[in-house]
Amino acid sequence: MQPFDAHPAVLRDAPPPPPGETFHRQVDARRRLCPMPILLADGALRGMAPGEILSLLVSDAGITRDLPAWCQVNGHQLLSLERRGPEWVGLVRKGG
Repeated sequence: MQPFDAHPAVLRDAPPPPPGETFHRQVDARRRLCPMPILLADGALRGMAPGEILSLLVSDAGITRDLPAWCQVNGHQLLSLERRGPEWVGLVRKGG
């Protein structure tokens, strides 16, 4: 089994964020259904320091209820979750 950072959904060289958006790591969970976007986000955040920001790209509409609930339960801060065309982009600050 490969370490999580080797998973192809974790983008080490993330595309540049839109103006005003910054993040430390990005996970591309597009074309993946629940629960995979949350599991990928969880794995990525485990390798990040408290306070760092994860960008999560998702195409499954269930993320609009799953991500806020998951952040609350796990002590992370949901900075934003917005729809961009057929996809959602979430920014999550890792809790301490």
